[in-house]
Amino acid sequence: MKPITAIDDPRYVKAMSHPVRVRIMAMLQERKASPNELSQWLGTTLGATAYHVRTLHKLGLIELVDETRVRGAVEHHYKAKARPKVTEENWSKASPVAKQAAVGSQLKMLEDYTNASAAAGGFDRADAVLERKTARLDDRGWKALTAEAAKFLERVDRIQADAAKRLTKAGDEGAIDAGVVLLGFESVPLSTQIPESKKKRTPMKRTRRASA
Repeated sequence: MKPITAIDDPRYVKAMSHPVRVRIMAMLQERKASPNELSQWLGTTLGATAYHVRTLHKLGLIELVDETRVRGAVEHHYKAKARPKVTEENWSKASPVAKQAAVGSQLKMLEDYTNASAAAGGFDRADAVLERKTARLDDRGWKALTAEAAKFLERVDRIQADAAKRLTKAGDEGAIDAGVVLLGFESVPLSTQIPESKKKRTPMKRTRRASA
């Protein structure tokens, strides 16, 4: 089967339409794992997990990287391959369904990562960053904003490369798994989500109580 290389491939939409597959991909992007290990983490049956792993393998989204013998049986270990390339061109050509699948899978992964990290004290550091900002822009401002976001991500890669050199010399002592999330999108003001009452409010008439 031809591997998936772009998000506008209908098979990618199918693969990312199931929440279990999304979670499997998230785990296998971090480390190799077998269907048995994945089923224990997911809380799903081995049969169901193995089915989803086979599907992702057939679609070329994960690869077999190791085999171990456990109690007379062979256990297969998989790792995620590079995600389909998302360029401005193929994103603009992708169908709404493909975009929804891609965005939905990423948001689900982010939810899992941030919730698990928060529960483990990942935001306890005094210098942890948790910010949200909105800006009202024109087309020129939007392009400037996305260009800055791209520069920031490139800077993150350079910072990681420099840290990797220092960690190698230090024998990986003091390593910190840092999570960086950057979202840039056309937002919907929360104020528009409050439905206006269709009924006109009429002021209440104050009545005087008669004294006995």
